[in-house]
Amino acid sequence: MPTVADVIVVGAGAAGLAAAVDLARAGLAVTILEARDRIGGRMFTQIDPVTGHAIELGAEFVHGLPSEIWEPLRARAVAVKEVGGEPWCFENRALARCDFFGQIDEVLARMDGKSPDESFLSFLDKHYPESEMSGKGRAARRRALNYVTGFNAADAGKVGVHWLLKGMRAEEKIDGGRAFRSQHGYQDLLAIFRDELAETKTMLRTGTRVDELEWAAGQVRVSAHQAGGPCQVTARRLLVSVPLGVLQARPDDAGALRFTPPLPESKRDALGRLEMGKVVRVTLRFRERFWETIAPPNQAPATLSEMGFLFSEDEWFPTWWTTMPDKFPILVGWSPAHCAEKLAGQSRTVVIERGLKTLSQLLGVAAARLAQLLETAYFHDWWADPFSRGAYSYGAAGSDGAQEALGEPMKNTIFFAGEATDTSGHNGTVHGAIASGRRAAREILRGLD
Repeated sequence: MPTVADVIVVGAGAAGLAAAVDLARAGLAVTILEARDRIGGRMFTQIDPVTGHAIELGAEFVHGLPSEIWEPLRARAVAVKEVGGEPWCFENRALARCDFFGQIDEVLARMDGKSPDESFLSFLDKHYPESEMSGKGRAARRRALNYVTGFNAADAGKVGVHWLLKGMRAEEKIDGGRAFRSQHGYQDLLAIFRDELAETKTMLRTGTRVDELEWAAGQVRVSAHQAGGPCQVTARRLLVSVPLGVLQARPDDAGALRFTPPLPESKRDALGRLEMGKVVRVTLRFRERFWETIAPPNQAPATLSEMGFLFSEDEWFPTWWTTMPDKFPILVGWSPAHCAEKLAGQSRTVVIERGLKTLSQLLGVAAARLAQLLETAYFHDWWADPFSRGAYSYGAAGSDGAQEALGEPMKNTIFFAGEATDTSGHNGTVHGAIASGRRAAREILRGLD
C-alpha cells in the first residue's frame, strides 16, 4: 500500500528542507523523498580529521547577511567568521597583490537593465572591444570576464546582462560583497534543519530515488525506488525542489524525473532559458603552509602568508583560496564554466594532478615538491552527479521572467522550489534556495483555504 501524505517534497536540499519545516509546523503531514543517503543537496560538508576544518564539497561561503541563514545561526549561537586575507593576482607571469574587484566595478557599472538583453560577452564586445583597448583597458576587460565566469560558473557567451544586474542589485541589499564561513561549515545549518524536522511529524526517506510523478488536479502519486524495492507515496500536493539540471535531464538520463502528464510548454520554455553552471573544485591539504615563505619578485618584503584569494587566467584552475582568517595548510582550486568542461568526467587522480600542476606554475614550486607535501585531497564531481547535474543556475540572455515561470504552481497541485526558481536575484545561493522553499510553502498553505 502506498504511503499517504498531505504534501510530498522531492529533494532534501535547502529549499526542500525549509519548505518541509514550514509546512509541518502548519500541521500538514509531510513526506520528504531524497535520492541520496544524506540531506543537504549541494551542501556537502566533511570535517578534515587532522585540522578539524570544515571541507565543503559544495556550497562554502555565506554571501553577505541574508536573514535566511543568519537568523537560525544566531539563534543557536553558532560561531561565524568573515573571510579574510589579501587578494593576489598572477598576471604577466608574475605574482602581485592586486585590487581585483576594484578594477572591474567600472566595467560592470556600465551594464544597463533598460536596454534589450544580451549576453555579457556581447556587452563587452560592444563597450570594451579588445582590439581598441589599451593595456589597462584590456586587463579590466579580462578581469570582468573572469569574474562573471568564475563567480557565476557561467558561460559569458550565454549569461544575460539583465540577470547579472538583478543579482548585483540583490547582493547590494545584503552586503553581498562580504563572505563568511560558519564554524562547521554548512553542516551547522543542516543540523538546525534536522532539529526542526525532529520537532514535527515529518517523514524523511533518504536513499529513495523518484522515478515517476503521476498527477491530476488535487492528486499526486509518486513512484520511487529504495534499497528494498519500489515504493509509492500519494498526496494532494507535491513540491519539486530538485536542481535545475535534474529538471532539464532527458527522460532516459539517470536521476531524471518523469512527469505524467508531461510538464506544460510554459515550464519547458522556462527550462530552456535557464542554464546550469559548471564547476569542478578540489580541496588540497598539505603538510604545511608552504606558500607562507614565498616572496614574489618586486613585492619584497611581502610574502603570501596572508593570501586569501589568488586570481589568475589559468585555463584549468583560475581561482584559488585559503582558509583565512584561519591558517590551515589548505588550498581550494576553483574551475568554472569552460575550464570545468575540460575536467568534467575526469578521474579524481587527474583532477588532483591538474590542480598541482596549476599551483606549480602560479607559485613557482616544483610539482614534484607539491606532490610530496600533499597529504590528502577532497573532490566531488557535481556535473557527473545524477542528482545535481551541475553546480548552480544562471539566466541566459533573454531569460527575463524564466524563474517566475519555472516556480509557478500547476493547478494548485504541483509546486516548485530551488535556487533556480528564486525571483529576488539570489539564484545560485543557499539563501536563495531557502527563500524559494518558504515561498513555495506559503503558496501551498494559501491553496488550502
